[in-house]
Amino acid sequence: MNLIALGINHNSAAVEVRERVAFAPEQVSEALSDACEQGQVEEVVILSTCNRTEMYAIVPPGVDAAEKSRQLIDWMANYHHLSAEELRRSAYHYESQQALQHIIQVASGLDSMVLGEPQIFGQIKSAYAVATESGTVGSELGRLFPRVFAIAKRVRTDTAIGENPVSVAYAAVDLARHIFADLNKCNALLVGAGETIELVARHLIEAGVSGIVIANRTLGRARELAQKFGAEAVLLAEIPEQLLDADIVITSTASQLPILGKGAVEHAIKARKHRPILMVDIAVPRDIEPQVGELRDVYLYSVDDLREIVEQNMRSRHKEARKADQIISEGVRLFMEDVRSLAAVDVVKDYRRMAEQMREVELQRALRALARGEDPQRIATQLARGITNKLIHAPTAGLRQASADGRHDLLAHARKLLGLAAGHRPEPTVADSDDEHDFELPETGQDKPGHTLQ
Repeated sequence: MNLIALGINHNSAAVEVRERVAFAPEQVSEALSDACEQGQVEEVVILSTCNRTEMYAIVPPGVDAAEKSRQLIDWMANYHHLSAEELRRSAYHYESQQALQHIIQVASGLDSMVLGEPQIFGQIKSAYAVATESGTVGSELGRLFPRVFAIAKRVRTDTAIGENPVSVAYAAVDLARHIFADLNKCNALLVGAGETIELVARHLIEAGVSGIVIANRTLGRARELAQKFGAEAVLLAEIPEQLLDADIVITSTASQLPILGKGAVEHAIKARKHRPILMVDIAVPRDIEPQVGELRDVYLYSVDDLREIVEQNMRSRHKEARKADQIISEGVRLFMEDVRSLAAVDVVKDYRRMAEQMREVELQRALRALARGEDPQRIATQLARGITNKLIHAPTAGLRQASADGRHDLLAHARKLLGLAAGHRPEPTVADSDDEHDFELPETGQDKPGHTLQ
């Protein structure tokens, strides 16, 4: 299998390099065609995400895979107007079976920055679809990627690799799922407008939370973030009022002093008639006074509480990753067996074509003899013998040569290929008597009675 996988990812290259090598969605189709033409590969798929840019390609027969990988890295550098030497320092490449294993690990989330994250599966399926539409997927990648997707799905269904949250933002939302039976009936107040709060908002929307309010020191940034999620934007001064309707409060600001004190939360709890509030303080220093956790009907968690959850879940994912590795190894082994079995297809076709040609020659001879009125029983016997002699002639010659060369390993393999039991020698029949000598009569313009038809 002339497969190669090459590129850079979060482990091999800094973000400054990754962002310069990334392909914008509108670039990919053109880049695929250019890679085939300039990189001289037969088939190619390009995967480009925030954490990796990779190419999966089929190398023409007889071409050195390592050299082709270097050429494609140079092509990638040239396409993005980078120094090829700089890109080579960060790049990696895999060949054949290792390349296949790498692609499956990527699709399964085992090679992601966050172990087991599910988004990469959709991204690699999309990359394959774009390449298919662009005409850079042929028979080999067309056979390979469906198997990749099937194995990656099995990893997801047969292991718990993606079940436990391993980011602080996701862990905060997961806590809400455990405390509230139905998030569709819950309102959330998010304090801050940075990347963590944006990620929390995204997870809350996916979880189906009823409404979101974003409070920030500057209203402009809060509105900018709120527009992405259909949320409401308010200033920090409005937090006490917003607490009356907030079932979930998650804070992550850069404030050096607490933003929420015990008094304000106690007042809100009374006004809510003691409906519970989940409060998750992700900030360091803390945004919520620790004394708030003493109040009844308030569930307060700090960033350290979440980290314990995340670390425990990460250990669980690593345990599941070992199970996933076994599934992938088995999937790769079976696929490689299938690939190797395909090598026999052309041989089988050629052998069948040759046998059918021999059969046709012998059949026509038999029909001519029958047309001359010769004995049908004798003609049938001659037909069978003629086909048999021609079919076994080349194998017999090869076996004799192997024996003369001392290649007893070939003789043993021949027994398996020909379906002969070890040590068993079939008893010859009368019709087989000439086969010991494996001779063929010379072609003549006229079939002569009494001779084996060839």
